[in-house]
Amino acid sequence: MKIDGLFDLQVMMFLLMAVGVVLRKMNIITKEGKGMMTDLVIDLILPCNIISAFYMPMDKSVFVAELEILVISILIQIFCTFVSAVFYRRVPREKKMVLQYATVCSNAGFLGNPVAEGLYGSIGLLYASVYLIPQRIVMWSAGISYFTESPSRKEVVKKVLTHPCIVAVEIGIVLMVTQVKLPGFLSSAIDNVGGCTTAITMILIGTILTDADMRHILTKTTALYSFIRLIFIPAAVFAGCWLAGIDSIVAGVSVTLAAMPAGTTTAILAMKYHGDEEFATQCVVLTTLLSVVAIPAWSLIIHSAL
Repeated sequence: MKIDGLFDLQVMMFLLMAVGVVLRKMNIITKEGKGMMTDLVIDLILPCNIISAFYMPMDKSVFVAELEILVISILIQIFCTFVSAVFYRRVPREKKMVLQYATVCSNAGFLGNPVAEGLYGSIGLLYASVYLIPQRIVMWSAGISYFTESPSRKEVVKKVLTHPCIVAVEIGIVLMVTQVKLPGFLSSAIDNVGGCTTAITMILIGTILTDADMRHILTKTTALYSFIRLIFIPAAVFAGCWLAGIDSIVAGVSVTLAAMPAGTTTAILAMKYHGDEEFATQCVVLTTLLSVVAIPAWSLIIHSAL
């Protein structure tokens, strides 16, 4: 297992956030510019990244394992949706929508692939790509609905289905199932724009962090969420995989990705849809900090027990 690469990845995230902090403090990125960056990420960069992630070959030799991890991922999303509906009933609405989204949608979309590849090689990367399919669908459907206010359920469904990221999921699924080859120039353009996701989203988080009060990052609510995100959910997945006798690599990828911190899109969507962006940033930063210990710890537990 390559823990060093995992640590480097996490440090890189914080360096990019630091760049965002500096750019915001120097007013190179203004408050209006921060809003424009948010729209750019949501409407263009993330959709391209999603299409690129789905655009992968269907390997028949490991189809059974892929199907197994797909089912596990679906069950995890159902479990997380249940947790988000039950655990935050007494939390104020502005914070509740953040916690619900961050519970259902972890940072596995960004950290998941490199971590799985670092721990399990190319087969881990393949399994992680399959694992992320249900989460990508949920985060841009049910996930968006946590932030969306509309007068009717029909209007909510309409807004969700026409969201750029959901349209990207639909395109990605079609490309993956049909294995249609896009023209080289179009594929390269999508890959290059999607490749900006890591840098731009982390810099954007840094700009949000600058305008937020981080002196009270550790509160009873953020501590509860950190426990749920980094310990409770992966522990439930670990127990389920162990009891079901799941293949060690499939189980390892599932547990590791279930132990990811809050997704960076939590703060971006909170800003986009007028949620509590300061609280969202606190959840992202705190769980990302704690994941420096939690993810390697889970990796060692998996390695010794499965």
